[in-house]
Amino acid sequence: MSVVIKQVKDSDSLKKFVKFGIDLYEGNECFVPPLIYDERATLNMSKNPSFEHCDASYFLAYRGEEIVGRIGVIINHKSNEKWKQKNARFGFVDFVDDAEVVDALFGAAESWARSRGMEKIHGPLGFTDMDHEGMLIEGFDRMGTMATIYNYPYYPQHMERMGYVKEQDWVEFLIQIPKEVPERIERISEVVKQRFGLVEKRFERKSEVYPYAREIFHLINKAYKDLFGYVELTEKQIDYYVEMYIPMLRLEFLSVVLRQHDNKMVGVGIGLPSMSEALRKAKGKFLPTGWIHLYKALKGIGKNSKVLDLLLVAIDPEYQGKGVNALLIKRFISSAIELGMEVAESNVELETNSKVQSLWDGFDVEQHKRRRCFIKEL
Repeated sequence: MSVVIKQVKDSDSLKKFVKFGIDLYEGNECFVPPLIYDERATLNMSKNPSFEHCDASYFLAYRGEEIVGRIGVIINHKSNEKWKQKNARFGFVDFVDDAEVVDALFGAAESWARSRGMEKIHGPLGFTDMDHEGMLIEGFDRMGTMATIYNYPYYPQHMERMGYVKEQDWVEFLIQIPKEVPERIERISEVVKQRFGLVEKRFERKSEVYPYAREIFHLINKAYKDLFGYVELTEKQIDYYVEMYIPMLRLEFLSVVLRQHDNKMVGVGIGLPSMSEALRKAKGKFLPTGWIHLYKALKGIGKNSKVLDLLLVAIDPEYQGKGVNALLIKRFISSAIELGMEVAESNVELETNSKVQSLWDGFDVEQHKRRRCFIKEL
């Protein structure tokens, strides 16, 4: 039976688009599903402020009545303007191991992009760097995280077969949490605080974070602006992410470093107890019982309570390379030790970003996953 491509045009087909990305991995012990509600919101033009400067379309592949693949294609006009490119992005891509299906899906995405004047297509990428990005090419036997994509080993094989090549890689590290804060980190932290007049802001309640929330994202914009593919978040996007992420915070793993004399934020680090097992139990659904698993994970209850997910570190360029990262790491380690955690997941780091990888110097680390952004001329 031949493959038929259908464009997603209504809420029912969008729901099928999201659900296929979960159903394909049923029984896979490494896959961590997203929450269906959150993914639908990301893809919804009326909810995601990225559509102020992005166009997108989504396609489903069918064999008869059965869905066998999906792909999203995005044009981020702000990114193309910043980086002086004419690139489309593909993302939210999943498929069975069938060349006819894969060729039909990517053919639809490439045709859509080509008809809009694009010269290249690359991905997996989302609307922003806050979305999942990078196709897994190493570490298929490792549990995923809430912040990353999992895919089967046959995915990159099909990409190479279709003529896609490496544009950029991200690496991930598994870091053993030491029994105590290393003396080197303690010493550097004190020196840096004294030399630059820095203090760490502690929060007792989440309500205290909101006055700093927008500044956190402004700092992320400033720190990440020159990294591969990054596009600074707009004020509406910042509002969107503040509403999404601040309620999820564990304050023990929020480290904010301020310059004492003017209260300027110069560094931020955010982590969470691993949500992977909770999301697997929830199977993409917050209700009726998914919220219970997520709540327990946030509170550090469950078999994955020994794992810390390091979600982001951002340091003002003026202070990069001056030891501010030691303050952030000290907070992470101290809190992790107090809660009995044993390992930390770094999540994605550009393989070329030696500054962020230097954070793990002196620790017992394993580079256990690698993912790739593929690119192809249209």
